[in-house]
Amino acid sequence: MATIEQDLIRLQPDAPQPMILMSESASNRLLAMMREKELEGYALRVFVSGGGCSGMQYGMTFDDEVREGDSEFHAGTLRVVVDPISASYMTGASIDYVDSIMGGGFKVENPNAVSTCGCGHSFRTSDQGGDEEPASEGCGGSCRS
Repeated sequence: MATIEQDLIRLQPDAPQPMILMSESASNRLLAMMREKELEGYALRVFVSGGGCSGMQYGMTFDDEVREGDSEFHAGTLRVVVDPISASYMTGASIDYVDSIMGGGFKVENPNAVSTCGCGHSFRTSDQGGDEEPASEGCGGSCRS
C-alpha cells in the first residue's frame, strides 16, 4: 500500500524544491470535476485569502486565465496556477483528496501554518502573530466542512 508521500505528484517550477505537492487522488478528483463541468482548457487555481476563523483560508477554483506573475505547474495532466502572494504562503504544502465514511473533501497540509482551524480550511502563519505551537483550534461555528 502506497503512503500519501509516495502518492504525491510533485508540482515543480524551475526550482529544486517543489512549491506544492498534490496527491494522485486529488489530481484525479479535480480532473473528473473539470470533465463533469466541461471545462476544457481550464486550470486549477490554488490561492489563499484573508478570512476564516484563523486569519487566512485556502481556496481552489477553476480558471481559464493565467495572470501576470502566476506560477504554472502540472500534476499529471492537471494544470495548476498559483499567484505570487499565495505561493509565499503555500510553498511546501500538500493537497490530498480524502473520501471517508464521513464524506469526502480536499485536505491541505501546510508547513507554513503555525495554527489551523479545526476543519482545516483556515490557518495562521508566524508572521500573523501566530507563534504558538501548531495545533487545531475550534471552528467557533464559522467554518463549514
